[in-house]
Amino acid sequence: MPDVTVTTLQSLKQSGEKIAMLTCYDATFAQTVCQAGIEVLLVGDSLGMVLQGHDSTLPVNVTDMAYHTACVKRGNQGALILVDLPFMAYATIEQTLQNCAVLMQAGAHMVKLEGAAWLAEPIRLLAERGVPVCAHLGLTPQAVNILGGYKVQGRHEAQARQMRADAMALEQAGAAMLLLECVPSDLATEISQAVKIPVIGIGAGSGTDGQVLVLHDMLGLSLSGRTPKFVKNFMAGQSSIQNALSAYVKAVKDGSFPAIEHGFSA
Repeated sequence: MPDVTVTTLQSLKQSGEKIAMLTCYDATFAQTVCQAGIEVLLVGDSLGMVLQGHDSTLPVNVTDMAYHTACVKRGNQGALILVDLPFMAYATIEQTLQNCAVLMQAGAHMVKLEGAAWLAEPIRLLAERGVPVCAHLGLTPQAVNILGGYKVQGRHEAQARQMRADAMALEQAGAAMLLLECVPSDLATEISQAVKIPVIGIGAGSGTDGQVLVLHDMLGLSLSGRTPKFVKNFMAGQSSIQNALSAYVKAVKDGSFPAIEHGFSA
């Protein structure tokens, strides 16, 4: 199989084939997840919670992200590696360019930034310099203190209208991909159809171009004991982690995951 690239993901969207993405933080899981057919490995700042034991992603820094990116790169077998810029790592243009250079040199193929239309300028500058960007809209965990918790975004019409406008603006600025988190299913479908770039959902229904889950969540592992509504435990009924990963890829590809019960209404 050829390596997955930005062009590959664009072709999958155009053909209607769903994109399967999972978080990944180390070499062993990178290899195992690739063997299951995952197209995108997300080195997420979620590592702050699932690996480091924090109660949010905010304590994670660029050094943490670069370390885990390098680990994933060593185990990767052809997937595209997408890496989060952590909290306040892109507060200024200078920081953004410098920190993206660190992550790309560690092994990232694309970086992910949380925010809205204000990201247009840094996305444009990064794209001009050869750095593909995934924009993250909806529930943005780095802004949890402003959002008042982990809440569904876009339920009110004004919010939904703004999210549509933000998505179009970020695509126009040069974003190569969009991630929608905890967004009403109908709104996520509408945005996915309105933009030409691939849209990945988590808690955004089945109408997006692909799905992502936190690896530990889909394997039924949780420090808090709480399972988000949008998560399915793919380890249940399986005899091995490899089988669970393969079941996740199959369910994303055939559209059986996410089901209606994993999404949100307006």
